[in-house]
Amino acid sequence: MLRWLNLALLVLFPLSWFAPLLRAGLLPLFGLSEISVISGLQSLWASDVILALIVTGFAVFAPMLKTIGLALIHFKFLDMRALPALSILGKLAMADVFLIAIYITLAKGIGLGRVEPAWGLYLFTGCILASLVIGLMSKQPRQ
Repeated sequence: MLRWLNLALLVLFPLSWFAPLLRAGLLPLFGLSEISVISGLQSLWASDVILALIVTGFAVFAPMLKTIGLALIHFKFLDMRALPALSILGKLAMADVFLIAIYITLAKGIGLGRVEPAWGLYLFTGCILASLVIGLMSKQPRQ
């Protein structure tokens, strides 16, 4: 069952990258712009390449590498000794969710604009948490 849930993440992660993470606007009277992982990365690449590389690693590469690694373990193409390295990748991916939460909290605290979480934030967070749980359950000896 774990292997199929993990394989579902190979579809759900890319979907979460294009889903709206949050809606942001300067003043309450104007409409809100939807921001996704991909649109955020596009903006970062134009303004700060180093930060864009870091966020791309956390939001895109870390979760996918962990998911692919777990799939290889589940289908017996990779040894279980790789699990600690995959666990680190999962923790790096979770850092991205915390950064988004901090940005939302900061933006709300300033009071100048308006920021609302969107459904993509919950999808992305759910994918990361599911990946962490699948990784932890994969450590259990199989009977």
